[in-house]
Amino acid sequence: MTTIAIVGLGVVGGSFAKAIKENQLTDYRVLAIDKDEATISKALEEGVIQRGETENQSILQEADIVIIALYPQAMRAFIKKHGSQFKAGAIVTDTAGVKGALIENMKDDIPKQVDFIFGHPMAGRESSGYAYATGTIFKGANYLITPIETNKSQNIETLIHLFKALGFKRVTVINPDKHDEMIGFTSQLCHAIAVALINSDDPHRDTVRFIGDSYRDLTRIAKINQSLWTELFMENKSALLDAMTNFEAQFTQIKNAIEKDNQKELEALFTESTARRIKLEDSDLKGK
Repeated sequence: MTTIAIVGLGVVGGSFAKAIKENQLTDYRVLAIDKDEATISKALEEGVIQRGETENQSILQEADIVIIALYPQAMRAFIKKHGSQFKAGAIVTDTAGVKGALIENMKDDIPKQVDFIFGHPMAGRESSGYAYATGTIFKGANYLITPIETNKSQNIETLIHLFKALGFKRVTVINPDKHDEMIGFTSQLCHAIAVALINSDDPHRDTVRFIGDSYRDLTRIAKINQSLWTELFMENKSALLDAMTNFEAQFTQIKNAIEKDNQKELEALFTESTARRIKLEDSDLKGK
C-alpha cells in the first residue's frame, strides 16, 4: 500500500483527501499535516485521513508521496524546516499556481533524498478552508506538471496515474515558463478582470436588482483569497503584466469602435470572439 501525506488540509489539500476516499482508491493510505487541530479531527471523523499531526512527528518519514498544498512562501518555509525528515525516495509535489520563480527560489532547498515534481491542479473554489473541500472538485479538470531536470520519468508517471484516478481529464507536462505564461492569461488575468469589474461599481447603486447571469459569472471569482492571490500575482509579475497589456489592447479596440460608431469593426470583433469560443468548446469536448 502506498502512503500519501497531504500537507495543508485547505480547500485543495482537503479535496485531495476527500477525492481519494470518494474514488475508493484503496491502494492508498492517507495521512495529513495541518496546523489546525480541529481540521485534523474533522478529517479523521469523516474518514478521509487515517492519521494526522499538527506538526510533523512521523508522517513525512513514512510517506511515499507527499502533496504540499500550501501557499508558495509557506511551502518554502516548510521545506526548509522539514527537508531532512522526508523519506528517502519519496515523490514530493506541490499545488502552487506559479512555477518559474518558485522553482528558482526553492532549487537549493529541495531535499536531496526526494524527487520533487512541481505541479498545479487547475481546480479550486472561491472560498478557502477544509469546510469547502470536496471530493468532486477535480472531475474533468486539468492538471499541469512542470518537471525539472532531476525528475525521474517513472515518478512522473506515478503521479499522472494518481491524478487521473482522482478524476482529472488532462494531465499536461509543460515547462515552468510556459506554465506561468498560460496561467497568467487563463487564470490570473481573469481574476484581475473580475476584481476590477466589481470594484468599478458605484457602491451607492442598488446593483443587486439589476444583475443577471453575465454579471454573476464574471464576478464569481472576485470573492478572492487576498493573501494567496497577492502572492501569486507578485510571483508571476512579468507574465501577468504581458497578459494585461494584451487584454488592454483588445478592450481598447472595442472602446474605440464604439466611440467612432464603427459598427463594422465591432461586428468583426464579435464574430472573431464567437469563432474562438466555439473552437475552444470543441477542443474541450474532444479532450484535446
